[in-house]
Amino acid sequence: MLDNHQAAQIYARVRSRRPLIHQITNFVVMNCTANITLCAGALPVMAHALEEVEEMVAAAGALVLNIGTLWPGQVEAMLAAGRRANQLGIPVVLDPVGAGATRLRTESARQLLNEVSISIVRGNLAEVATLAGIKAEISGVESIGGSGNVSEVAAQLARLYNCTVAVTGAIDCVTDGSRYASIANGHPLMATVTGTGCMSTSVVASCAAVEKDAVHAAAAALAAYGLAGQIAAEKAQGPGTFQALLFDALAGLSQESLLAGMRIEEEQA
Repeated sequence: MLDNHQAAQIYARVRSRRPLIHQITNFVVMNCTANITLCAGALPVMAHALEEVEEMVAAAGALVLNIGTLWPGQVEAMLAAGRRANQLGIPVVLDPVGAGATRLRTESARQLLNEVSISIVRGNLAEVATLAGIKAEISGVESIGGSGNVSEVAAQLARLYNCTVAVTGAIDCVTDGSRYASIANGHPLMATVTGTGCMSTSVVASCAAVEKDAVHAAAAALAAYGLAGQIAAEKAQGPGTFQALLFDALAGLSQESLLAGMRIEEEQA
């Protein structure tokens, strides 16, 4: 069972080890995901060219594959990087941004899941439901909703691809199909800023780089990130100030604040 002490230790290891996080990611929020990685205590690198991704990932502690701004050549680079990461035992975190919105996104996410061993999928309910074969509603890249219980939907995808699935929302759910963790940290302002989901994926990858248990890594990351959102919201005047304060809050999290503020519950199926 994951408690706050163990989760805080995972976050502390990110800061002490400073793992390199290789991110083939979304151009819309690349600067934000790089900065949030730094705020978490890890080191970001955004290398997208097919000619260098295998070499770059070999130096990384984790790999992020984010399909937010997608084209076929990027999928080729993601596959090459993912396969090399698998060979080296480096965890791969997939963010299936907008899966269900277009055929390209949905088919590309499924190709990555089928051809790369993904450690963690981090998405919203509609994206996860789509990949699990469950009807969902999505507008652009934003989730409108999905049918079924969140934990059941996440577990279905986890079992289908033998991975851990983290669904972010009002209450985050993390499962590998047999263990379940719910995270009650976060704030509604996090839904008003572009890229907060993508940033959460970067934090998840940072924790996965230092923690082999993917459920524990994802739960600790989302609890810390959500807690930072709560702290930022206390002083924010709106979405603009909230984003800047979110960076500050994550960077400033102390072990004491993590122990006192994280709201994680874990249970067996």
